[in-house]
Amino acid sequence: MAQPPQHSAANGTRKQEPMSTASNSSFRPPAKAKPAVSSAPIAENRRARYDYFIEERHEAGIVLEGWEVKSIRAGQVQLTDGYVMIKGGEMYLIGCRINPLRNASTHISPLADRIKKLLLKGEDIRRLIGKIEQKGFTLVPLNLHFKGSYVKVEIGLAKGKAEHDKRNTEKKRDWEKEKGQLMRHAAKAPSRD
Repeated sequence: MAQPPQHSAANGTRKQEPMSTASNSSFRPPAKAKPAVSSAPIAENRRARYDYFIEERHEAGIVLEGWEVKSIRAGQVQLTDGYVMIKGGEMYLIGCRINPLRNASTHISPLADRIKKLLLKGEDIRRLIGKIEQKGFTLVPLNLHFKGSYVKVEIGLAKGKAEHDKRNTEKKRDWEKEKGQLMRHAAKAPSRD
C-alpha cells in the first residue's frame, strides 16, 4: 500500500514514495494528436486515368456554398466532364456538376454547373502554369474527398494519351482481371497430392 508523502524539514520539499502497481494501471499517457487523413473519395474521375497520363498530383481547396457541401455529403456530385482552367493567376474548376438537393432552401437559386475557385499556394500555381504553357500538359480533377471537415479536390498534371496508349491500358486492365480470376480459380481447386 502506498504511503503518504513525507516532508523534509530541511528544505520544505515533499518526497514522493512510489505508488503501488494497482493504481499505476489506471494511468494513461496523454493522447497524441492524429494527423488529418483524407478519407475515401466522394467522387472520382475514372475517365481521367483512362484518357491521360497523370504526371503529378496536387491537393487543392475548393470554394463552395453551403448547399453544395450538403449535396456533396449526400453524394450528388459528378467529376466526369470536369477540367481546370487558369485565368488571371487563379485556378477554377469547370464542369463539376453538383446537383442541388430537393429540400434546398427556397431563398437561393442553386446552379449545378457553377464555376468553382480552387485554392492553392501562389508558387504552386505559377509552377503549374509554366508546365502547362511549355510542355503541353493540362490539369484535370481526379477526385473529391474530405480532409477533416473540408472538401478537397485532387488535381492531376496530365498529358493526353494517344489511341494506342488507351488500347494498352485496356489490355493491362483485362490481363489483371483475368490473372485475378485464374489465381482465385487455382486457390479453389483441390490439390492432387
